[in-house]
Amino acid sequence: MKKTRMITFMGMLIALNVLLTHVVPVIQADIIRISFGFVPLSLSGMLFGPIYGGICGALSDLLGMAIASKGSYFPGFTLTAFLSGTIYGLFLYRKPKNLARTAMAVLCISIFVNLGLNTLWLTILQGKGFLVMLPDRAIQNSIMSLVQIVIIPLVWRLVGKRIETVYLQQPARS
Repeated sequence: MKKTRMITFMGMLIALNVLLTHVVPVIQADIIRISFGFVPLSLSGMLFGPIYGGICGALSDLLGMAIASKGSYFPGFTLTAFLSGTIYGLFLYRKPKNLARTAMAVLCISIFVNLGLNTLWLTILQGKGFLVMLPDRAIQNSIMSLVQIVIIPLVWRLVGKRIETVYLQQPARS
């Protein structure tokens, strides 16, 4: 029964991620996309660990491209979605969900995944120079990092703890 619940919640988090990332992003431009898809992705890593968090990220990217594609598919973005879910899991699964751990996870994702790899993928796809795109993307990631550092612990306290203890029947970790 625990596996069924886990698969059910993973499916709901994947669906929510697709909705918040691909269907209703807050701002969408050529090299910048601001969305709240990080919320279900971080929850998947916190609740199910690095591997399943990564799988949720990759499946969300694949489904998002199949359902609401705004361009051609590029496997690099699936890799970075996998890495983001994995990083959330590495820093926050079965560990205290405090501000410091959340900030470390968010900053790793922001610097290495978003600024590093995603900017590289955009360079390959759009033919623009890496350093040309970097300043705008750095501003976007700085703002979003602050938003994520505030929202992720808040969502954990409001929703994540309850899902973990009541529905998945695991001991809560604060």
